[in-house]
Order: sequence, then C-alpha cells, then structure tokens
Amino acid sequence: MKKLVVVSAGLSVPSSTRLLGDRLAAAVSAGADAGTGAGVEVQVVELRDLAVEIAHNLTTGFPGPALGAALAAVAGTDGLIVVTPVFSASYSGLFKSFFDVLDRDALAGKPVLVAATGGSARHSLVLEHAMRPLFAYLRAVVVPTAVYAASEDWGAEGLAQRIGRAAGELGALMSATAGGAGSAGSAVAAGAVGSGEAVQVGGFEVVPFAEQLAALRVP
Repeated sequence: MKKLVVVSAGLSVPSSTRLLGDRLAAAVSAGADAGTGAGVEVQVVELRDLAVEIAHNLTTGFPGPALGAALAAVAGTDGLIVVTPVFSASYSGLFKSFFDVLDRDALAGKPVLVAATGGSARHSLVLEHAMRPLFAYLRAVVVPTAVYAASEDWGAEGLAQRIGRAAGELGALMSATAGGAGSAGSAVAAGAVGSGEAVQVGGFEVVPFAEQLAALRVP
C-alpha cells in the first residue's frame, strides 16, 4: 500500500485549506482503488498544531517530538500533497517555515502536488511564481496540474475537474515508485536524464534540456 501525506497550512477550524487537501487525497485514493486495488494510506499533517515546535526548531536546530514525526512522515511518503492559504500574494510563513526545517534532500525525486486557497482568483498565480519554484528547488517532481480554490470556486463548475486531473497525475507518479524505497522521479534524481536520453517518469517522457535545444537549432 502506498503512503500519501497531506501537509495543510490552514489556520482556522474548519479550514478551506484542509478541505481542499482532503478532497485531493480522496481523489488520489479513489483513483488508486480503481486502478490497482492496492489502496493508499493517507496521513494529514496540520501545521497549525506544530507552529510552536517549528519556531523552536528554527531557533534551536532541534525538532520536538510531534514535529520530528511529521518530518519523518513527509520524508518517508510515496507522494505528497501540500496546501497553503495565500498570505500577501505568497504561501504562508508557517508553510514556508515547515519546509525550511525539513532536510534539504527529503523531497528529492518525490512526487508533489501543490495547491492553495484564497479569497480571490487573482491570487491563483501563487502556484506558479511561489510554490512550484520552491519545490523545484527542493528537487521534488511537481505534477503538471496545480490546484487553486478561491472562495467562489467551492461548489462551482471546474474545481472538481481540476482536482481529478491533478490527483490522476500524482497517482500515476506514485505508482511508478519501487516499493516505497525509491521515488517517482528516481530516474531524474539519480541523474538518468543527464545521460542524454529520454526517460519515462510516471507515464511522462522527460526529454533532456540539451536535446530540446538541439532540436531547435537551424541547420
């Protein structure tokens, strides 16, 4: 059974951020049940409950018991869903602080689905200008479809389709893992792309950048 961790940075109870994370996890689980029947074990990490330990870790360098367990869960998962509310046109400080204390190699080659919530659709670009670069820096394999839910999106047409598409992409990458010891992007993380040959990652063909440039050269 694959492991899926949802990291939610919602601050309120109930939280639209947690709700979006739950819907994404449910869609991944449903897809896994329909595809392989193997199922997915889901664990939710609520950063609101870890705020004090995160602050202590930033100042002392040592995680408390609850934070240590959360960090271990993220490092050991087969797939990761991360959801943050939008504050000041970016991810929340609590969200960023959690990934600041995570081991820098913990997400290398790991499939990640990024999502965010906000009061207005005008903040949807946070997914591309803030969240995707953060996880690219951490060398995660970020799925192509990111999900943003504004206040008016709940119950409206379109959100369910985006959730389904993103969940399907994450599920495909998770099913490419080898017994939980590797990662969906293991070929990329191990340098297979550096060999100059295209590789398959979760059903997607990853073409080396040098090869793409060569194809654009004019004779």
